Amino acid sequence: MKILITGGTVFVSRFAAEYFVARGHDVYVLNRNTKPQPNGVKLVSADRNALGDTLKYLFFDAVLDATAYNAEHVKKLLGAIGGCGDYILISSSAVYPEHAAMPFTENTERGANKHWGDYGMGKIAAEDAALSLFPRAYVIRPPYIYGEYNNVYREAFVFDCAETGLPFCVPADDVKLQFVHVEDVCRFAEILLLEKPAENIFNIGNVPVTASEWARVCYAAAGKAPTLRRCRKAIEQRLYFPFFAYSYELDDARAKILMPERIGLQDGIKRAYAHYSHDKSCVKRKDYIKFISENPDCFE
Repeated sequence: MKILITGGTVFVSRFAAEYFVARGHDVYVLNRNTKPQPNGVKLVSADRNALGDTLKYLFFDAVLDATAYNAEHVKKLLGAIGGCGDYILISSSAVYPEHAAMPFTENTERGANKHWGDYGMGKIAAEDAALSLFPRAYVIRPPYIYGEYNNVYREAFVFDCAETGLPFCVPADDVKLQFVHVEDVCRFAEILLLEKPAENIFNIGNVPVTASEWARVCYAAAGKAPTLRRCRKAIEQRLYFPFFAYSYELDDARAKILMPERIGLQDGIKRAYAHYSHDKSCVKRKDYIKFISENPDCFE
């Protein structure tokens, strides 16, 4: 297939570009050409907010939109492109309000989520724009995505704690987290393009784990066992922990019909650590370790 991937240089979009190239597809990436490009792609150098005639005469079998965060992103892209056979939007579980009944299904009413704020509302607007302009569009709603090229300081933070012999601090309620490996997101997108199911909105995620379980898996990938410390004060969780104080679960039974096998968390984290050990440059670090070091009385 001739596939256009928005982005192509950071995390999900970069992994997707390499994934589809490796499977023999003709892959184009749309970005501003400010970072190194994946091998084997064709670059469309442009800002998605100012496309002009850049895509006017191009037709693609599929568009994988991994960088749409609001309605305008979708409208400008679909308005500028010459045409496409299929359009897939990588959305987010952030579209579900935290007060809705869990596990969230694809039919759960979307709405504002106090933890995700504008990000979640922007994804809702992006979904609405996509389905309005392209009724056959597919929407994928993952929970936390992890794996190779992850630029968000999540598993990399735990790897740093493990490598430096630091304890790992978890919230008092040991929040539950749900993940999906970046390759499973790409593999599922390819299945949608090949099988073209009647349904067009899909949750996708592995079985939730507690923060403690997640930390143990990350330490184990680095050959270590963690010393876990609990937060004992009412402080903002994001000061010392890379996830919101929010447990949730997606029901992905619909996706499992199409893709029953998933990359297990242990295998996926091992892959993430192997990649991180080789290249730590892509991660945007935050001051979690500094906060923990300067506030030891907050943890027990």
